[in-house]
Amino acid sequence: MGYSTLFKAFSLCFLWFILYDAKISSAHAHAHAHDNSMLKYGFYSKTCPNAETIVRITLSNYVKQDVTVAAPVLRLHFHDCFVRGCDGSVLLNSTKNNKAEKDATINLTLDGFYVIDAAKAALEEACPGVVSCADIVALAARDAVYLSKGIYYEAQTGRRDGRVSHASEAAVKIPNSFSGFEELKANFAATGLDVKDLVVLSGAHTIGQSHCQNFAKRIYNYTGKGGDDDVDPTLNPNYIPILRKQCKPGDTTTTVDMVPGGSTTFDNDYYGLVNRNKGLFHSDAALLSNDETKAYVYTHRYSDQSNKSAFFQDFAVSMVKMGSYAVLTGEEGDIRKNCALLN
Repeated sequence: MGYSTLFKAFSLCFLWFILYDAKISSAHAHAHAHDNSMLKYGFYSKTCPNAETIVRITLSNYVKQDVTVAAPVLRLHFHDCFVRGCDGSVLLNSTKNNKAEKDATINLTLDGFYVIDAAKAALEEACPGVVSCADIVALAARDAVYLSKGIYYEAQTGRRDGRVSHASEAAVKIPNSFSGFEELKANFAATGLDVKDLVVLSGAHTIGQSHCQNFAKRIYNYTGKGGDDDVDPTLNPNYIPILRKQCKPGDTTTTVDMVPGGSTTFDNDYYGLVNRNKGLFHSDAALLSNDETKAYVYTHRYSDQSNKSAFFQDFAVSMVKMGSYAVLTGEEGDIRKNCALLN
């Protein structure tokens, strides 16, 4: 389907989006840039005025078919930004001479690339050579939150696409599910993010699912001694049999909701789970080992409107902050024609 047809088909739908956005503008976070003044709001307003709408239409179309698409798209943005800044390097394919980020072990379960490719194809039809893949990922992540009933925040654009992608860098720079607090803190600091950003952005675990292998050690053979009692002592003992029922030893294919029964709605329920020692990952439990992050979890543990709104505002600010760190702008990098390939 061509862009013009696509745009006409969804124009009425997005008139509703615009009107709805205007009604809740007081809830939008227009966060300040933290690192790169060359990023700005509405960067494509003259060169490709419908750029943000095209990205949102594309993602919305996929979400209507499968609501679980949103979480992987949001995850793509995180994994992109933690290696060389948000430069679209996570999208590049490996070559004969280079193993790219997407093929690093920690990235093998990444999904949603097809959404970015579809948005890029539509943008290339509408505005050839104008919108970067890095910006598409950032915009799609913003819309993934919104389409999951979360906050809509203004996203800065103007990023350029990187030319370097190494699996070895992804392996050491991206936090993993087994990370402890100090490791998490170091990973986030290397991306220009502080301890508050760490606990706020961990709230993205309120949507999505995880493969059993990412937390299996917590429920089976935690210390290597074996036996039914060899489990992570920081995990709620009442939660262990529930997880074991879903994940058998050695299971690498089954997925489990990050928030049971609510993995497609973006809210602050995650903090309530973590506060009850039911965070799925060791990295979730690690939030209770630091006074500042523990206090944030405790404060936002209830799912009332006040707590949810406060979390939404914090999340928007931290997302804009992460998205502006060490980005390529101006004449740096490229505008890729195909997000998976160098020009």
